[in-house]
Amino acid sequence: MRFEAGEYDVAVVGAGHAGCEAALAAARLGYKTVIFAINLDSVGNMPCNPSIGGTSKGQLVREIDALGGSMGKIADKTTLQSKVLNRAKGPAVYSLRAQIDRREYQTQMKHELELCENLDVKQGEIVDVLTEDTEGEIPKVCGVVTHTGAIYRTKCAILCTGTYLKGKVIIGDVSYSSGPDGLFPANSLSARLIELGFTILRLKTGTPARIKRASVDFSKMEEQYGDEVATPFSHDTDTLEIEQMPCYLTHTTTETHEIIRKNIHRSPMYNGSIEGVGPRYCPSLEDKVMRFSDKERHQAFVEPMGRNTEEMYLQGMSSSLPEDVQLDFMRTIIGLENLSVMRPAYAIEYDAIDARQLHLSLESRLVDGLFFAGQINGSSGYEEAAGQGIVAGINAAMKLSGRKPLIIDRSEGYIGVLIDDLVTRGTKEPYRMMTSRAEYRLLLRHDNADTRLMPKGYEAGLVSEERYQRFLKKQEAVQSEIDRLSATIMPPSRAVNDFLKEQNSTPIKNGVSLKELLRRPEITYEALEAIDKGRKDVTLNKTAREEVEILVKYEGYIKRQEQQVEQFKKMEKMLIPDDVDFKAIPTISLEAREKLSKLRPASVGQAGRISGVSPADVTALVVYLKTRQD
Repeated sequence: MRFEAGEYDVAVVGAGHAGCEAALAAARLGYKTVIFAINLDSVGNMPCNPSIGGTSKGQLVREIDALGGSMGKIADKTTLQSKVLNRAKGPAVYSLRAQIDRREYQTQMKHELELCENLDVKQGEIVDVLTEDTEGEIPKVCGVVTHTGAIYRTKCAILCTGTYLKGKVIIGDVSYSSGPDGLFPANSLSARLIELGFTILRLKTGTPARIKRASVDFSKMEEQYGDEVATPFSHDTDTLEIEQMPCYLTHTTTETHEIIRKNIHRSPMYNGSIEGVGPRYCPSLEDKVMRFSDKERHQAFVEPMGRNTEEMYLQGMSSSLPEDVQLDFMRTIIGLENLSVMRPAYAIEYDAIDARQLHLSLESRLVDGLFFAGQINGSSGYEEAAGQGIVAGINAAMKLSGRKPLIIDRSEGYIGVLIDDLVTRGTKEPYRMMTSRAEYRLLLRHDNADTRLMPKGYEAGLVSEERYQRFLKKQEAVQSEIDRLSATIMPPSRAVNDFLKEQNSTPIKNGVSLKELLRRPEITYEALEAIDKGRKDVTLNKTAREEVEILVKYEGYIKRQEQQVEQFKKMEKMLIPDDVDFKAIPTISLEAREKLSKLRPASVGQAGRISGVSPADVTALVVYLKTRQD
């Protein structure tokens, strides 16, 4: 029997990384919020791998922090090892990755929710979304219902269900209904979403085995250390002083590959038992062996799960093969000959929606006030989920306050690229963020996430006045230092030229500014201190110094990309009125008319990114809109 249990402004379904950021954002913006988890011990869980960040994902975490989110701050508190990746490839793709104490992160995030004003944390499975008819064309969300019959009335709801929707764990020929880590699945909500008109996708992801530390022979492996000076995710963390734990690199062998090939017929991926589509960029080990048969070995990383556990995680070794086959092939890997497995690897299938049924605000087109964030939108990864979560939480609050939604475009953040790709193009497999997806990645660096997005967080109300003023002072200091470098002329003295020779740089014959010297690839900002007498009066933290160097060295490239962004924004500013009948525009191809009618892009720029809409269609659309204005 159902009963009335309370009234809220915002109800968040799911307390993974998307749900946590969504609930915290809505509550911090002053709205009475409730967040539900099937099991409160799963809050902020990392069922796949105990790390945060990585290539392009590190930028996402920095952006979440700049907007006022919590992932970066809690990651800094629970880091086991920190490393900036891609140092040799240039600042456009620098990405921070941290190995995380999995359980400590969960504890810290759950406590963050519990301490947050305006936020109630509850255990319960949501089985129904209640709607009511309105004067508009679509129904409006008015409540959610738990499996025990509790009705929570709400003005907005945000679904962040992760991999729980009709979750099914698969290990060889064994399969059973389950969420990640053996938790209960959410088996009822999918039917209600279909009833509301949402298109359901079936996706799949996987997780490697967890093994006992004492059973690993680390002497046969290569130790992998973090950076000597750890870099924090949060812009509020100046220094990160931790005792870093090592990770270990090992490799598969020809025997490993032979065992997998002999048993490939028992793999659910190859015998048709798995229906869901898996992530192309994070293949299982059996997929690697079969697809890259010319490779004699594949990397495997043994990583700690936490400071107070003996469980280790095998990165790069996800598998859905039967448990006995897993044991056989893992014991052929160098250093794992006497392996003891604590949790076997498994694949998990789950339901998601077609995100093309959403607006860029992440509010659905089918139900007013119903938002979606995270893996239910077809993405993969904690960082992708958290980025969507904070946007959905902010926009639920913006809707309730009558303000315009926060829309981050592709030129402003990886979060913008992520949401635009999902909403405009959709996905047939779990979407993973990569630097190659961002056409303006030189502008979307990890060092300048605060420059790009903190003003938006401040305008939304998630960034405090004190924090914003610190940000402005830092910006002023960076620009002041660049101006000083430009104004400081170094004469062709013996000291200067000796310094240049030490740096393998060409000596100077005329006076040159410090800024011109810093533009040389072989000279770093830190090295310049040897001849820069004015440096003693400069107080910049590590991140600000890095930003100065990047802005100087890549000034020309940055200006060129900024010009490209200006052209992009012109198309984004060409808005398409809601009442446009695309099917009535004869100069557009039939396919384009159908796609535009179905997806209803907000701008000409977004229309041009829809698959099946050609440049000629975009030109015809622009002509039509101008004719309509006249």
